[in-house]
Amino acid sequence: MSLSFVKHSMQRRSGPIRIVALGGGTGLSAVLRGLKEHVARRRKDRITHPISDLAAVVTVTDDGGSSGRLRREYRVLPPGDIRNCMVALSKDEHLLGKLFQYRFPGGKGLAGHSFGNLFLTALTNVTGDFPEAVHVSSQVLAIRGRIYPSTTQNVTLEAELADGTIVAGETNISRSRKPIRRVRLRPRRARPMPEVLRALRRADLILVGPGSLYTSLIPNLLIEEVVEVIAHSRAKCVFIANLMTQPGETDHYSVADHVRAIYEHTGRPIFDCVVVNRAKIPPALLRRYRAQGAEPVLMSVEELEGMGLKCVSGDLLQLDGVVRHNQARLTRLLMDSFVKPGGR
Repeated sequence: MSLSFVKHSMQRRSGPIRIVALGGGTGLSAVLRGLKEHVARRRKDRITHPISDLAAVVTVTDDGGSSGRLRREYRVLPPGDIRNCMVALSKDEHLLGKLFQYRFPGGKGLAGHSFGNLFLTALTNVTGDFPEAVHVSSQVLAIRGRIYPSTTQNVTLEAELADGTIVAGETNISRSRKPIRRVRLRPRRARPMPEVLRALRRADLILVGPGSLYTSLIPNLLIEEVVEVIAHSRAKCVFIANLMTQPGETDHYSVADHVRAIYEHTGRPIFDCVVVNRAKIPPALLRRYRAQGAEPVLMSVEELEGMGLKCVSGDLLQLDGVVRHNQARLTRLLMDSFVKPGGR
C-alpha cells in the first residue's frame, strides 16, 4: 500500500483546519497573502473562518543582497524571505508593511538594505535569539499566522552539478547554468525548531510551493525530521507547481520532473495532490521568456497520476507583463479544493 493511498484513506476533519505552508521567496508570500483573509483571529471567529491556524516554514539559505550582507556581518539568519512573509501576513500592508519593505536607496552602509531586515537584525541582537525577533516583529505587524525559520542553524546550501562540480552558496547555485544533480545542507544534519515539527504534526493541510525548486523548496525538505513528520502526517500534502522553468535550475522540467526531484531528496513520496495551471501564456510574452531561457512548466498530468497523485487545475495566470500566479484565483482554488467543507 503506497503512502499516498494511506493518506487519502484517512478520515477528514470537518470545521476549521490548520495549514502549514513551506517555501521561500515571492511564491510563499503570495500563498500566505491570499490565505490570511480566511484565518480566524479569535476563537469565536472559527465559526465563520475556515482556517483556524496558518503557519509558514521559511528556508534560511539566502546569502545574497541585503540578507547576505547582514548574515555575514552580524552572524544572523537571513531575514529577507521571513520579512516578506511577515508583510504578506500583516494586518496593515499599507503602512507598517511598506515601512518593513522600504529599501534605503543610498547612504554609507545602508544602500540596498530594507528597514525590515535591519529591524530583524537589531532585534536579534537585543533578544539574542532570531526566532524571538521574528515573534516580536510579527506582533508589531499584527500578522494573521505564525512564521518559523526551518532551522535556527547557520546552514549553507551546496549543490553538486551534472559535471560533478560542487558549488557552495545559494547565490552561486542560482548563477550556475549547469544542470543540478543534487543539493544538500552544510552542516548535513540540521535540526528543525520544535515549533516547526509541532505545527506539522497538528496540520490538516501542508502546502509546498510555488518557488525555486532547488534553492527555495528543497532546502526545507533536506531537514530529515521535517520530512519524517510530513511522511507520517494525517494531513493532505499538496505541491503547488511553478508556472515557468528557471534558467540553469529547472531547464525543460515538467511538473512531474519537479516532483521527482523532490522525492529524490526526501527519499520518499510525500505529496497527495498537485496544483497546476491549465491556462495558456500569450505568444508575445512566451517569446520574451524563451529569449531569456525560460519556458512553461508542462502539466504532465498522466505522469503525475501514474505517480499516484491527484491533479487539481485552474486558470492561475496573472498577466501584467510578467508570468505569475494570480493570487485571488490560486487562493480560491486552494480553498474550494482543500479547505472548505466538501473540498477535502
